[in-house]
Amino acid sequence: MANFPVINFENINGEKRKATLEKIEDACENWGFFELVNHGIPLELLDSVEKLTKEHYRKSMEQRFKEAVASKGLEGIKGEMKDMDWESTFFLRHLPDSNISEIPDLSEDYRKAMKEFAQKLEKLAEELLDLLCENLGLEKGYLKKAFHGSKGPNFGTKVANYPPCPKPELVKGLRAHTDAGGIILLLQDDKVSGLQLLKDGQWVDVPPMRHSIVVNLGDQLEVHSYTICYETRIRLLNGMSVSETHI
Repeated sequence: MANFPVINFENINGEKRKATLEKIEDACENWGFFELVNHGIPLELLDSVEKLTKEHYRKSMEQRFKEAVASKGLEGIKGEMKDMDWESTFFLRHLPDSNISEIPDLSEDYRKAMKEFAQKLEKLAEELLDLLCENLGLEKGYLKKAFHGSKGPNFGTKVANYPPCPKPELVKGLRAHTDAGGIILLLQDDKVSGLQLLKDGQWVDVPPMRHSIVVNLGDQLEVHSYTICYETRIRLLNGMSVSETHI
C-alpha cells in the first residue's frame, strides 16, 4: 500500500507549487486524508493548545469521565460494545456566533489560545479550499461561498480526549464513521497512534507527527466537488488525545 500522504505546505509558493498541487489532488482522490507540515501555524501556539487542553482535562473533566464510565459497568460485558465511544469531549463554536465565553471551567489562557488557534485554522482552511478550487478548475473562492450559507459558515472545535480503557477490546475510542462537515483539520497527539482510516478494505494508521495538521475531507465537500474526494471512514482506538477542529 502507498505511504500515507504528507504535504510540505511551504512548497505551495515557489517552483514546487505544481508538484505540491498534484500531491494534494492525489491525496484527495485516493485517500480523502493528508497530513500538512510547515503549514504556517506557530509551533508555540500548537504546543500551548496541547498543553492547556491536557491540563483542562485533568482539572475539569477527568473525574467526571471516570464517574460516567463507571456507571456503565464494563465488568460483565463479553463482546464489543457498538453503541458507546470512549471519549471525553466538549465543543467550541466560533462561527457564526462564538460560545467560547459561555463554556465553564476554561482558564483565560485557554480561551485566548483557542481563539487564536481557531483564527489560524480558519485561514488555513480557506487556503486549502482555494487550492482544491484550483485543482478542480473552479474560480477562487467558489467552495468557500458554497459553505457560506445565509448566516455565514459554521465553524467549531471539538476537543476530545481518549483516555486509556481497561478493556480496549470492548470499546473503541470513537466508532467508525465519516465526517459530515466540509474540511476537517485535526491536531493529533503526536505520542500515541490511534487515529485510523479505512483504505482499500484495511484500517491504516494516520501517523502521529509533531506539529502536523491532519486534513480530512468531509461528506459535504465530496458533494460539492463531485469526483475529486475519496469518501473515508475513520475511527479512533483508545489511549490518545486529539484536538479535532471541524470547519
